[in-house]
Amino acid sequence: MSFPWAAHYTPKAPLMKWIDERLPLPRLVYNSIGAGYPVPRNLNYMWNFGVLSGLALVIQIVSGIIMAMHYAANDLVAFGTVEHVMRDVNSGWLIRYAHANGASFFFIVVYLHIFRGLFYGSYKAPREMVWLLGLVIYLLMMATAFMGYVLPWGQMSYWGAKVITGLFGAIPVVGEPIQTWLLGGFAPGNAALNRFFSLHYLLPFVIAGVIILHIWALHIPGSNNPTGVDVKGPQDTVPFHPYYTAKDGFGAGVFLILFSILLFFAPNFLGHPDNYIEANPLSTPAHIVPEWYFWPFYAILRAFTFDFFFVPAKLLGVLAMFAAILLLFFLPWLDNSPVRSGKFRPVFKQFFIVLCIDVLILGWCGGAPATAGYVMISQIAAAYYFAHFLIILPLIAMFEKPLPLPNSITEAVLAKHNLQGEEPAAVPAE
Repeated sequence: MSFPWAAHYTPKAPLMKWIDERLPLPRLVYNSIGAGYPVPRNLNYMWNFGVLSGLALVIQIVSGIIMAMHYAANDLVAFGTVEHVMRDVNSGWLIRYAHANGASFFFIVVYLHIFRGLFYGSYKAPREMVWLLGLVIYLLMMATAFMGYVLPWGQMSYWGAKVITGLFGAIPVVGEPIQTWLLGGFAPGNAALNRFFSLHYLLPFVIAGVIILHIWALHIPGSNNPTGVDVKGPQDTVPFHPYYTAKDGFGAGVFLILFSILLFFAPNFLGHPDNYIEANPLSTPAHIVPEWYFWPFYAILRAFTFDFFFVPAKLLGVLAMFAAILLLFFLPWLDNSPVRSGKFRPVFKQFFIVLCIDVLILGWCGGAPATAGYVMISQIAAAYYFAHFLIILPLIAMFEKPLPLPNSITEAVLAKHNLQGEEPAAVPAE
């Protein structure tokens, strides 16, 4: 623990003392999410999304384990077993819809978590490792979600697997052997379904393990805050419990309400109707698209329509799609501004808004048909995406004049409430 003023766990009951001496689990919990972990006193509700991501993962693991009890990873019966869960298993429809829509909510809170980190500079020193581990979690989520999308073995499942694994075929020399190795054959079938099911079941537990590392890395420097100013002393912090457990509890309540509304009133809103048609290798859907949370990267993939010298357009699209994610790993070194929070960076704030709009445009294009108009918009939006991180962000760090920073978190909190370090005036009695 890097905060010397943090409270320390001292068991009083004989049983808890005996347990703590042999397995200091109560001490670990107390120092991780209890009163022994001081956090900045000015965290807003944008800091709820980390806990909500953990809640979404728990929903996915629990519902996924129940689904696995009734699912058969065989291309002859996979589609039927999903229908069996929906129609014959007690509350099976609820479990299946919770799992399908839980994936979407998981990505929603993770995207909000990432963009909060982008705005408040949570990727800057000394939290680079927290950011890098978070991106590893995101990559594992993408792999898990793709494999899960294949398991219902509907039309979009089959053709999505064929298209996405076909991207590896664009890699020179080793591409086609890698594609064959991934599928266990030359086309999606029983071998691919077994492999994807096994990995889809395993990877959430790997994600949980990386999340533990993510939290561990966070506890070393402590949480960032909306001002980006380092903690100066105990006056800048409050215990995590009960202050932020209550705040996170409220956020979890809002999350579950919104999740329940989608689950009970519009369970298929974020899905694709073609996935309720059993996979048919002889019938290609008119419009093959991945799940909505992959649309921005799918738009970048489709933005390359012409060869560049001897490099095929397909390979360029694949490289650009992966580069769009890998680029974020270098963000702590691309943005050299000494100021963390976007609240005090007026130029950065404007370009951050443009970036958010750009990503939304990419998502819109990724879910649209690959017509000339959408492809042209994708090309412009993809060019800006890379320019933002590789050109605009370093230039902003060099030439921007930040606003004055508060001397401490406490000063910022008191100024926000017009106290300026003084006691509020007493209200005269009537």
